[in-house]
Amino acid sequence: MVNLKPQRPKLLALAVIFVISLSCASPGAAADILVAAASDLNFAMKEMITAYRKTSGDRVKLSLGSSGNFYSQIQNGAPFDLYFSADVGYPQKLEGAGYVVPGTRYRYAIGRIVLWVSAQSPLAVTQLGMQVLLDPSIRKIAIANPRHAPYGQAAKAALVRLNLYDRVKDKLVLGDNISQAAQFVESGASDIGVIALSLALAPPMKARGRYWMVPTDAYPLLEQAAVVVKGGRNPKGAKDFLAFVRGPTGQAIMRRYGFTAPEAASRR
Repeated sequence: MVNLKPQRPKLLALAVIFVISLSCASPGAAADILVAAASDLNFAMKEMITAYRKTSGDRVKLSLGSSGNFYSQIQNGAPFDLYFSADVGYPQKLEGAGYVVPGTRYRYAIGRIVLWVSAQSPLAVTQLGMQVLLDPSIRKIAIANPRHAPYGQAAKAALVRLNLYDRVKDKLVLGDNISQAAQFVESGASDIGVIALSLALAPPMKARGRYWMVPTDAYPLLEQAAVVVKGGRNPKGAKDFLAFVRGPTGQAIMRRYGFTAPEAASRR
């Protein structure tokens, strides 16, 4: 198993410094809404921010990464206003530890994982599904790091459930988050990847590859949640933007990227 992410302590320190710099607006200026979001939301969140800006005039500053890394950053004082996690467990832990504005936790989506290959790949991913990973021509399989990325945890769980993990673990290449894992396979650095459906449906990747949906009973539910972070500079803006995400425009964007509303999700 190859881990291509940079050293985590250094990244954590740089991320906290970066976010603090974003929060240091001039005293007379309206504070930007600082959003930390799991990278499966890359394209969906950028669309929502653009739409929200048009209706409200408020500015949203977006940081994308792995849910686990943001969880650690918030505990270490990163002044985010709003946190979107691909695993409901992280917001629940922050809430229990007093880092969250009470009553703001919102389950916003259920995520899905897919096998993705480039359009030029000869791999029969749509015909063979996960069994295609046993193809001897495959040298590298991209997934997100299971240590702190919920989509990586889901990918590993599916490999274990389908009795493939021990047979392919030496070929796994770990991205720091699910977007980086997708970049590995999109760029050709990996032959195939287990990535988020939301990224596979995004125009850049949809035009360049094809995918196969991993059955939902092969991995734990990717239940996702957002919280307003206590101590942020713009709690009102955070609540307003979260309300927009919950509203019809935000929900339509989420559906377009393959997310399912938690109350509508059915398992097995």
